[in-house]
This record gives sequence, C-alpha cells and structure tokens, in this order.
Amino acid sequence: MFELIHSAMQVLAQVGDAAPALQSGAAAAAVGTAAAGAAAAGTTAADIAQGGGMLHFVQQSDLVGKSLFAVLVAMSLISWYLIFVKSFTNMRIRGRSKKFLREFWAASSLEQVENEIATHGASEPFAHLASHAIHARNHHAKYGALKLEEKGSTGAFVTRTIRKVIDEETARLENGLTVLASIGSTAPFVGLFGTVWGVYHALIGIGLSDGVTVNRIAGPVGEALIMTGLGLAVAIPAVLAYNGFVRGNRVYLARLDAFAHDLFTFLMTGQQAFEASGKVRRVSLATSKGE
Repeated sequence: MFELIHSAMQVLAQVGDAAPALQSGAAAAAVGTAAAGAAAAGTTAADIAQGGGMLHFVQQSDLVGKSLFAVLVAMSLISWYLIFVKSFTNMRIRGRSKKFLREFWAASSLEQVENEIATHGASEPFAHLASHAIHARNHHAKYGALKLEEKGSTGAFVTRTIRKVIDEETARLENGLTVLASIGSTAPFVGLFGTVWGVYHALIGIGLSDGVTVNRIAGPVGEALIMTGLGLAVAIPAVLAYNGFVRGNRVYLARLDAFAHDLFTFLMTGQQAFEASGKVRRVSLATSKGE
C-alpha cells in the first residue's frame, strides 16, 4: 500500500516538472502560428495593393465586363470631344455675331450690308438671317408671288423667311446636344450594370474557393465598384456641359429673335424699332399676316 502511494507521488512530481516545458512549447508554437498568419496576411495585402485597381478588374473580367469598360471609355471620349468642339464653335460664333451687329447698325444703307455679306459671307446666324430677309424683301417686291410659297404680302413672305432661318439656326446650335444628354443619362446605368456583373462573378469565384476571408471578398467587390465610379465620372461632365450649352443657346436665340423683330420693322418701315423713350419696340411677326 505504501509502495503504491509512493509511486503515485513520484508520477505527480514528474508531471509537475514537465508542465513548464509544455507551456513554453505551446507558447512558442502559438507565436510561430501568429507570425505565419501575419506574414500570410501581409503577403495578401501586398498582392492586393500591387494587383488591385481598375486595370486589374478589367484584366480579370470576362468579355461582358471588358465591353462595358470599352463603352464607357468611348462615351467619355465622345462627350469630351463634343464639349471642346462646341465650346470653341460657340465662342467663335458669338464673337462674329457681335462684330456683325456693330457693323450692321453702323452701315449707311441696306445695300452696304448686302455688299459686306456678299464679300465676307454669312458665317454666323445674324448675318445669315439678315441676308435671307433682305433678299426675300427685294425678291418679293420686284417679282411678286411667282411660287406658292411666295403667296401673300411682302411682309408675310419676309416673316416666313425669317422663321425658316431661325429654325435652321436653332437646329444647328442644338447639334450634338442629344448625344450629350444620352451619355449623361445612360452612363451611370452602364457603370452600375458593370458593377453588378463584376460582383456576380466575384461571388461565384469566392463560392468555388476553399477558404473565405475578408480580403477575398473586399478585393473583387471593391474592384467591381470601380465601374459605378467610372460611369459617374463619364456622366457628370456630360450633364453639366449639356445644361451649360442649353442655357447659352437659349440666351443667344433670344437675341437672334429680338434682332429678327428689329430687322423686320426696319425692312417694312425703313426705321429702327425705337420709341421716343429709347426702349426697343417688339413688333410681333404674326401681325404681318394680315397685310
């Protein structure tokens, strides 16, 4: 009996001596595991930082994703081309219009205006309107109504000519605005579709993989969201440019319409449409139909 107790005491003593060594080994193993995990995490983060981004998303996407990316790039190029071209064209036209208006009202007679237009050409809407209106007045006064479109009085024929020219210039000024409006309204949806498509394929790839971590989810999903940002980057300049061009055209056409009223009054009466107070008298073009 005493021998059994003595043997049990010896076994307990041996276990007590071995416990610190086991604890030290477990701690070292835990530290090694943590270091390995940190190294793996650092490698993954470095890989994501090095390979992530828009180009990585395009390279990893399929034909649909690459096509959507190409469509957005094409939309951006078209919108910026229209923005620069129309901005330069509008600035040039407005400058020429101011010059023509100064020369028109400073001219001594309509014959001088006709000669200037014949020499330099009608390179902007105001000169185009004046040239057609003067020619219509002279033609109808000399030859009368030779065609069906020339029926009516001289004032009615000049009125129809002025309206036709204004409609043509309006259509010319609005050229390209439909494309800008379409790009501004559809680009965000194209980018959103690209994001949905990219997230769908990213989730499929994550589901087929063995392990799921935050890095595996955040990387592909974050790259897919780039398509939405790209769509917004394409749409915002197009919308702002469209609104700016529409506003500028509205002001310019209002000035052209006012000049048309003054020109009509001058052609019919030989005097400028000014009252004694110095304010411009607006003569309605519709009143000439009763002549």
